[in-house]
Amino acid sequence: MTHFPVEKIRADFPILAQKIRGKDLVYLDNAASCQKPNAVIDAIGDLYRNDYANIHRGVHTLSVRSTDKFEGARGKVRDFINAASEKEIVFVRGATEAINLVAQSYGRANIRAGDEILITGMEHHSNIVPWQLLCEQTGAVLKVAPINRKGELIYEAFDALLSEKTRLVAVAHMSNALGTINPVEKIIAAAHARSVPVLLDGAQAAPHMKVDVKALDCDFYAFSGHKLYGPSGIGVLYGKQALLEAMPPYQGGGDMIRKVTFEKSDYNKLPYKFEAGTPSIADVVGLGAAIDYLNAVGMENVAAYEAELLDYATERARNIDGLTIIGEAAQKGAILSFVLENVHPHDIGTMLDSLGIAIRAGHHCAMPVMDFFEVPATARASFAMYNTRAEIDVLMQGIESLIKVFG
Repeated sequence: MTHFPVEKIRADFPILAQKIRGKDLVYLDNAASCQKPNAVIDAIGDLYRNDYANIHRGVHTLSVRSTDKFEGARGKVRDFINAASEKEIVFVRGATEAINLVAQSYGRANIRAGDEILITGMEHHSNIVPWQLLCEQTGAVLKVAPINRKGELIYEAFDALLSEKTRLVAVAHMSNALGTINPVEKIIAAAHARSVPVLLDGAQAAPHMKVDVKALDCDFYAFSGHKLYGPSGIGVLYGKQALLEAMPPYQGGGDMIRKVTFEKSDYNKLPYKFEAGTPSIADVVGLGAAIDYLNAVGMENVAAYEAELLDYATERARNIDGLTIIGEAAQKGAILSFVLENVHPHDIGTMLDSLGIAIRAGHHCAMPVMDFFEVPATARASFAMYNTRAEIDVLMQGIESLIKVFG
């Protein structure tokens, strides 16, 4: 097994040291939200204790300090995903708002009745509903490329659905319900051959692999802070500068304007045109701290270690009678979704919680995926860089014990 300083990393996450119902906490709900290292907690506290003031508008010392930290974090995000400019980094509340921003700004300006938006059958609701709303508003049509029983995109079907009517492709970089990593380079190349822009939902991918938006050549990339070991309530929309320049504002108010009269308003330059109102200043600073932390560990190291955890968990799971893994794509992130014979996923989650094990049970905001696999829900264990093989052993022992209970 690759040497990875997991015990050192675990010591940086204070929440992991507690006991739940008398048992050591085994936190395996990372696809829903990751825990926070001291570096992030301290960065937020330090801002509030020493530097906090509203940003961009003040000439006093505290405002300047807050602004410097806020914009410094924007630079960290730019470098983290290798964007060309800080103008391409828009702070939003999360990946969901980022996708809604593109739907309502780019979509309303460029998509008309009869046009088509192409997604896949494995999308999170956040990459389905905004496009459904846009279709209702414009008369456009939502097309869905199917997946196979392994949870993989049927690429040939996707390619066949690309047509002269396609105006936008929106695809998960990595599925939250299945762990599938989509062939996004191939998808982007095929779409661009037809001059169709591509949005990638990177909420699951960004915390677990190196993301390079220049190399991908995606037009938009959305991700959330809370899955990236940062605070909740903050996220990022990356957009190519030329596209963002041409898009109308998403919301109106303070900081997105240059000049306001009752007759007309002139909008601010990028990225501020899309950042109306006082932003979540401390959470942006916390996101910057999370990126610093991940950079110190190394995203390539994170990806390699988590791949080993997934391989180990998958091997253990396959040896449990009555357990069926949902989603066995060849290219997959560290997510293990499963069902048990005669045991509802919610009962699995409740029983495992009594053993101190935190997993997710439900439809994972991916109801069409559940419908495809003909299950009401799945149990989902999702791994992060602070998880261990020993924790996976505890999980598997817990599953085996509840199988005995349910007979």
